[in-house]
Amino acid sequence: MTSTSRGIDVSAYQASQDWTALKSGGLTFAFAKASEGQTSRDGRFATHIKGIKAAGLVPGAYHFAWPNQDASREAANYIAAVKAYAGPGFLHWLDLEAYSDGRNYRGRTAAQIKAYASAWIAAVQKAFPGQRVGIYTSASDIAAGHVPSGVPLWYPAYPGSRVDTFAEAEAVSKPAPSGRAVTIWQFTSTPAKGPRVDSNLAYLAPAALRAWAKGEDTDPGSDYTPPAFPSGLAPGKSKPSAVTLQRALKKGKYMAASVAESPHYGPKTEAAVAAFHNAHPQYRAKGTTHDVAIGPKGWAALFRLAYGK
Repeated sequence: MTSTSRGIDVSAYQASQDWTALKSGGLTFAFAKASEGQTSRDGRFATHIKGIKAAGLVPGAYHFAWPNQDASREAANYIAAVKAYAGPGFLHWLDLEAYSDGRNYRGRTAAQIKAYASAWIAAVQKAFPGQRVGIYTSASDIAAGHVPSGVPLWYPAYPGSRVDTFAEAEAVSKPAPSGRAVTIWQFTSTPAKGPRVDSNLAYLAPAALRAWAKGEDTDPGSDYTPPAFPSGLAPGKSKPSAVTLQRALKKGKYMAASVAESPHYGPKTEAAVAAFHNAHPQYRAKGTTHDVAIGPKGWAALFRLAYGK
């Protein structure tokens, strides 16, 4: 079985699609633009998302961000646009990119843009518990520090004619902008052949993508980097296993004992790490409002609280 899945994304710029035929042709997922800013909605969102869901594709929606507006109002606009269609297996994305003239970023610092993204994600996660929320963003936004840690990344980068088809995208190395892990790569927006739609490659096999979209801890699905400690329990210099972290979270009562252990860091582990940070905010990464990635200082504190050492 292939280790990738194929998908496209659409907006009001694209006409209605034959989603059943696209699925038969090898598509696994499709995303549609739902909203933009504080009040704007995409005029073809309902048509697109109904077709995507009816065809049995992994569905998702995205919101085009205006970080120089109010994050809570923008999240409310998106939530209202998608609430009739969102459910288990539905993916949510914040499209964090500047207009060519910078008008949606104007007057905001990198820290403010990051805080906006964190607030939008937190609001959407609260509205749709257990559903995945990620960020679509560029290499320049990542390098500028606009992107919170611990979120799935949908990454646009266009190599040109040498990578113009799904087969060509599957044959090249997975991108890693600024060392961040990429869940989905948008590799072209103007393919030489076929319809003029954005083509995307997810780095999960179709069955794994469906499980991941439903919130199962089947794959990291984010740029989370585990803290440094050895194969034992005490912090040290070698990388940990996710299971060791999960056992410490359970021991510290931040994760339910009934949660199945997994070799991957997924939403259940993220929720437990967030619970630890909420209980002990001094170990939360500076400037974040919902930190789901644990660093060496936080891990050392968790180890002491869980095992008394």
